[in-house]
Amino acid sequence: MTNNKFGTVIVFILGALNLLAAEDSFVRIRSTQFTMDGHPFLFNGFNSYWLMNMAAGSEQDRTKVVDVFSEASANGLTVCRTWAFADGGDRALQLSPGVYDEHVFQALDYVISEAKNHGIRLILSLVNNFKDFGGRAQYVKWAQQAGEAVNSKDDFYTNELVKQYYRNHIKRVLTRINSITQMAYKDDPTIMAWELINEPRCASDPSGRTVHAWVQEMANYTKSIDEKHLLEVGMEGFYGNSNQYNPPGFNQIGTDYIRTNLIKEIDFATIHAYPDLWLSGKSEEFQKGFVQQWTWNHLRAAKKILQKPLVFTEFGKSRKDPGFTETNRDTFLETIYDTIYNLARSSNGSLAGGLIWQLFAEGMDSYSDGYDIVLTQAQSIVNIISNHSYAMSELANAVN
Repeated sequence: MTNNKFGTVIVFILGALNLLAAEDSFVRIRSTQFTMDGHPFLFNGFNSYWLMNMAAGSEQDRTKVVDVFSEASANGLTVCRTWAFADGGDRALQLSPGVYDEHVFQALDYVISEAKNHGIRLILSLVNNFKDFGGRAQYVKWAQQAGEAVNSKDDFYTNELVKQYYRNHIKRVLTRINSITQMAYKDDPTIMAWELINEPRCASDPSGRTVHAWVQEMANYTKSIDEKHLLEVGMEGFYGNSNQYNPPGFNQIGTDYIRTNLIKEIDFATIHAYPDLWLSGKSEEFQKGFVQQWTWNHLRAAKKILQKPLVFTEFGKSRKDPGFTETNRDTFLETIYDTIYNLARSSNGSLAGGLIWQLFAEGMDSYSDGYDIVLTQAQSIVNIISNHSYAMSELANAVN
């Protein structure tokens, strides 16, 4: 009896210590820096939106998750951004409002478990602005089918039934118990942050007020369920309908980088950059100069106005661009990585890292969007990425 009591006490203490260790290993924010285990956290990372979708396929498909994590980890990549949504359509996570495919949820469990096994932190996005994998349009379609008088995907931000559908999805994902690790997502430090929506836009309200109100509401709700994880919006960095820093033609997107990222429940700011799309027809030198200025402007605002860290969550260069060459792509990536490193150093880590768009495993040609990179087939990029990973790791030891 006594031994059993001691055994129970020991198990309890070990469980408490494990919980404490997990608490300490969450990525956190101190002033305008990310920290992990109390130390500055700088990183090099990547996007692989397809992980859950591929893990829900055949066993051969599932091996691609391990392949990309293994290659990424071997080259010092420690943060991955991916989708925690698939609304309707093929391999849907959410089949209809509140109805989920357990097999696909187990695929997401697998992605999170494998990320942990490879020492990779995840940023999980919860819905898409675009129609790929359902997105805003699918939520509005579901509301139409329920009898709601909605006819625009922008109603996603304002219709009460649509917003309830989305809140239900937030709760379902955050409270999910991983079938492999037996840990609730909201308690798992493998997850670095939640993202409310990939690249929010609202053409019907260029002022950004509609998106801002939605972010405020959903950020409050997310934090009411999960205060442990960081939260970001998913913004590209557009400033609103009149700011001089937007690329030409992108002042009617319907988001306001500064105003919305000032919401206190939002923990860090994000930017994307696709100068080959935004500035098509401009020279390579012009595009590189734009990206450098774009990054500096956003970092300055993040540090001085938002007083929050910044992450460069998407950037890339497409093989489908007219005049594309591997040399131009590599030079562009070097420019991005040099800019991230130099500004991370000068800001004492306020610009914490970047996530290239995007990494594939071998045998995924049908998924290609032109930006995809297979590390086992791109030695020049491997060298660029691994060198930057090392530089950011060393810099993390130097900032204070």
